[in-house]
Amino acid sequence: MSKKKTCYVTTPIYYASGNVHIGNSYTTLACDAFVRFNRLRGRDTFYLTGMDEHGQKIENAAKSLGRAPQEHVNIIAEETKALWKELNIDFDDFIQTSEERHVLVVQKIFEKLLKSGDIYLGKYEGDYCVYDEAFFTKTQLNSDGTCPDCGRPTTKVQEECYFLNLKKYQQKLLDYIRENPDFIQPETRKNEVVSFVERGLEDLAISRTTFKWGVPVLSNPRHVVYVWIDALSNYISALGYLAEDDSKFKKYWLEGDEVVHVIGKDILRFHAVYWPIMLLALGVPIRFKLYVHGWVLMKEGKMSKSKGNVIYPRDVINRYGLDSLRYYLLREMPLGNDCIFSYDKFIEKYNVDLANDLGNLVSRTISMINKYFKGVVIRPKKTYFSEDEDLRKVAEASIAAYLEAFENFRLQNGIIAVWNLVNRSNKYIDETTPWLLFKDETKREALNSVMYHLFESIRLIALMIAPVIPDSAEIIFKELGLDREDFSALKFGITAESKVAEKVKPLFQRLDLEAEMKYHEAKNEEELQTKPEITIEDFNKLDLRIGEILAAEKVKAATKLLLLKVKIDEEIRTIVSGIAEYYRPEELVGKKVALIANLKPVKIKGHLSQGMLLCAEGEGKPLEILEVFKNDSKSRIL
Repeated sequence: MSKKKTCYVTTPIYYASGNVHIGNSYTTLACDAFVRFNRLRGRDTFYLTGMDEHGQKIENAAKSLGRAPQEHVNIIAEETKALWKELNIDFDDFIQTSEERHVLVVQKIFEKLLKSGDIYLGKYEGDYCVYDEAFFTKTQLNSDGTCPDCGRPTTKVQEECYFLNLKKYQQKLLDYIRENPDFIQPETRKNEVVSFVERGLEDLAISRTTFKWGVPVLSNPRHVVYVWIDALSNYISALGYLAEDDSKFKKYWLEGDEVVHVIGKDILRFHAVYWPIMLLALGVPIRFKLYVHGWVLMKEGKMSKSKGNVIYPRDVINRYGLDSLRYYLLREMPLGNDCIFSYDKFIEKYNVDLANDLGNLVSRTISMINKYFKGVVIRPKKTYFSEDEDLRKVAEASIAAYLEAFENFRLQNGIIAVWNLVNRSNKYIDETTPWLLFKDETKREALNSVMYHLFESIRLIALMIAPVIPDSAEIIFKELGLDREDFSALKFGITAESKVAEKVKPLFQRLDLEAEMKYHEAKNEEELQTKPEITIEDFNKLDLRIGEILAAEKVKAATKLLLLKVKIDEEIRTIVSGIAEYYRPEELVGKKVALIANLKPVKIKGHLSQGMLLCAEGEGKPLEILEVFKNDSKSRIL
């Protein structure tokens, strides 16, 4: 028995900074589809994702929420894992960079490079961006002195730190890229990297002394390892590199057949320059291919809370279902370029591709098999129409194009290849007119042949779309009366006989575009509505108090709500607050918070709410309740 080919697939580890929107979700969904594809090919596939949890930004965010950094990152990690589960992400491992298994490896890597002279102690003086955890030279800054990546102000930093000797490996990296032309894909991103390296590399600052939330350097604990060296090591620390049990590292990296890193274009430099140089310095072979995708943009550009155009996966899933979101993002994103998400475009693709083309093909075919042959389809002894042969040829061409595209992470191209067969199958129905064949008893065998060809086309379509929309593919297999298959069954005409389901529900209900757009417009207006100007008399009507939270618990059947008991003066009130995504109940108890005490009581989810907590939220910052530390619960806010 031959050894299975291996495939190791990774997402970047996501920064533990808050809610994941659909732009962040794309990479994980794309990797999930690629992993499912490889498993259907019979490959031993290992899928890694996780969280990047160290750095000053995380330390500051945790402090602002009254949390210890470890507690904060654990909360974010659990929320992210829950979301990936909702998105049907089938990962094998989820690594947190605060885990001991990772920290120990990072420390060993650092000491190994220090000993070999590839890391040295020096002094850094320049500009630092807290948001991007990045140092920049004066020539790299924007003309106004702001960060070239995010546009935020930088801070002047002068401190002792360790450096990674990038200059030493500049030519080796260029040689590797030229000798391995498929190392960075697409070609435009490879050219971008080559241009950057040829301009000359500066040694990279890789430690800090101004904060503590990071991996301490073993030989000099005053320093913590700079976040990118820490983060990038996850790809091998998760496999057990330098650990007692390094069997996975040997299996999937050293001896493996394929290693794939999938990233967004904003972190290209770190993965295409710093990471391979780290590996060269460690003496670890560069085994990976780097696939670089663009961003999911709104019509107005990048998503921004201040613009009110941030779309979260749950917003789409709750209204339209999971598979529609998976399909849209994977269908619309070409490798290397950006894609646009807008609800009008999303609904159009939903109606045309999913409801009309795929959904109608499946329901029409199964209904006809039930009507004409009591649900049984049998492989015919011969073909009856020229269209039969053409349908088979289109199926074979679609399979070949699909396999080649997915092998090379061109997911969009692969999906388009499948829809070529979907569209040809719908046309085949119109060409063969089975409803007319049914009226002629002498055409029974020809009619059976038509049903069989449609059945086989749908079976192949279901198998090919399984990595993209797995739940829908599973439904189609059941409706066809088949068990789930792998790609060994990706051949036209292998089914001998099958009994289809007697009744089928539409896979995707057609949507009313006008009604849906009105819904989203009303929702946006509600969220962005500018409040009318008020006078000081209006403001004086607010009774702003300080209250002490005595107890807190989650509201059943409401993911965003907490039920609080709050002491205001000598009175204890209940307040329902939509902060469950940002705070755990136990961490609120004892906090003194600002609130509106004279809000008219209302019932929310069966609980009386007798006030409102005051909170703040900003772009890129988590929601935060307004706390008071020096006053007691008998104080008023003036």
